[in-house]
Amino acid sequence: MISAAKNNKYFFFRKEFSYFIFKKFDLDVAKGGLKVIYDFDLAGRYRFRPTLFIPKKTFLDFDVEEQVLNNLAFHIGMIEMISYWKAACPPEVVVEAGPLNSVQAKWWKGIYFHGLGEFFYRNGIRAGVDDFMNLKANDQRPFDTFAFNSPGKYLVPVGGGKDSVVTLEMLLRSGEKVIPFVLNPRKAAVDTIINAGLPEESMLLVKRTLDPALLELNDKGFLNGHTPFSALLAFVSLLAARLAGAGNIALSNESSANEATVPGTDVNHQYSKSFAFEKDFRDYVSGYISPDLNYFSLLRPLSELQIARIFSKYPAHFKDFRSCNVGSKTNSWCGKCPKCLFTWIILSPFVSQEQLTGIFGKNLFSDGDLGGIFRELTGMSEVKPFECVGTVDEVNTALVMTIARLEKPLPLLLEQYRTSQLYERYRDRIPSEMPGTIDTGNFVPDHLLERIKKALK
Repeated sequence: MISAAKNNKYFFFRKEFSYFIFKKFDLDVAKGGLKVIYDFDLAGRYRFRPTLFIPKKTFLDFDVEEQVLNNLAFHIGMIEMISYWKAACPPEVVVEAGPLNSVQAKWWKGIYFHGLGEFFYRNGIRAGVDDFMNLKANDQRPFDTFAFNSPGKYLVPVGGGKDSVVTLEMLLRSGEKVIPFVLNPRKAAVDTIINAGLPEESMLLVKRTLDPALLELNDKGFLNGHTPFSALLAFVSLLAARLAGAGNIALSNESSANEATVPGTDVNHQYSKSFAFEKDFRDYVSGYISPDLNYFSLLRPLSELQIARIFSKYPAHFKDFRSCNVGSKTNSWCGKCPKCLFTWIILSPFVSQEQLTGIFGKNLFSDGDLGGIFRELTGMSEVKPFECVGTVDEVNTALVMTIARLEKPLPLLLEQYRTSQLYERYRDRIPSEMPGTIDTGNFVPDHLLERIKKALK
């Protein structure tokens, strides 16, 4: 049920802060690398200047036409803007920094609306895609698209989780030329790259900084919540790929990301990891940026369960991979959040409980405090956790598979699950859940698709 108080807060801020302007961006290619500074204006009362910096590396070419750099940097600003606009959700948005025609403006409204689906839901906001924002640009003539003939290299965004491990390893074992790309590097991401056999010099690093003024508004009670980070990553990866001479950008988003977080709605925490976003993004890039930049997810044909099975074949990564957002600053698994429990569950059919305990520091199936999260992940609760986790079907299948391989007595959460109706419903489905079949909704090149099929066998 929508909270009237929360919805009223939304309308209060829209009235108090009636417009938002993307004023400009300053792009500087200096000795140390490339720096972009954005300039956003919230109703003339707050100014935000977030930055993006790409330090020089020997394999990066900064001698790129100004028009091309402006096109790429402008589009990063368009998605960066979402973090600042959402603080008050002004109804009027004016873009002075670059051109957009009416088709582009409609596309961007769709990205904002669906990307903020969780934000609207959790803030109790009733909003429609047609009326939540009026977006217009002073210049209606789009940037010219640019040609880019460099199909042989693969830029791979690496976050340090099991998914990017699988993408890196599969591409490297296929003999592809890989350039690992890390936005705001974490130790787990760097360790993943090194464990895959790539030197630190091969990493393309990007540093993104938020304007501290946004955090101050959060403390003052302005609107706050989830934004589509993977959409930001997508646009930054275009600039990174152009500088690195990589015609392919290989993501690690799986088919499971397509499932709604709130059943029966379009609210999806992982919207910008979904196939719907991937398709829309590819179409937009081809029409307005470059038809030669090939953005796709290598793992799109696979489920989380299939990815976990492949990941289990890479034990060299066990000690260093991380997926926990709570423990990201300390490079640890907190052992208390949905990401930790989901990762434990999805790996349990393929990795021993002893090995998992060594990774997480304790047996998560024995922790009764995780019972609430366990119910959300299995579908016993109405809403899944607002995290990047797999489908309800995958979680239940993994649990049934795990019970089948463990000796009794079972740890607490598994024993409770074994007596549930869900266990009865799923326990006869194991033989059909791990075939070599793949999701056909993908843009994976044919030769890599064959590699995926081979890995599943």
